[in-house]
Amino acid sequence: MKLSAQEEYGLRCLLHMVRAEQGESISIPAISRAEGLSIPNVAKLMRLLRIGGFVSSVRGQAGGYTLARPAEQITVGEVLELLGGVVFGAAFCQRHSGVLEDCAHKEDCAVRCLWSTMQHLLENLLKKTTLRDLQRSQREMRAWLKSLESVEAGAAEAHPAASSG
Repeated sequence: MKLSAQEEYGLRCLLHMVRAEQGESISIPAISRAEGLSIPNVAKLMRLLRIGGFVSSVRGQAGGYTLARPAEQITVGEVLELLGGVVFGAAFCQRHSGVLEDCAHKEDCAVRCLWSTMQHLLENLLKKTTLRDLQRSQREMRAWLKSLESVEAGAAEAHPAASSG
């Protein structure tokens, strides 16, 4: 499993915008220089992010892009879904059926169970993580993620039937 360049770079462009002054619009060349990305690539990403409702474009001499919503209202999960989709979606088994019309393991599949569980765990983490959360230092982020882990573990212990899926 790996993240695409589009997902990584799109997230980096958004994080650069979070660091800007409130209301300041940032040009494509400025984002390009700051993130070490080509201007055409940044232009493509910003177009996708604008269509997805994460950024707004500002015309004119001081034009560029601004966040369309506050950073604490934009989750990493929704950004990654726009830029790359989900790892394991409903059509996964149909796309990976080999030469058969249906997967040979459609009735009983431990692999599908694993991918589905992984997708669920990933979605839960990414929907709790906002662009504002990613402004933390690496050390602070590690501690925050650990605190989420302990909350999840506590919930699983309190409701064992819910976590046995």
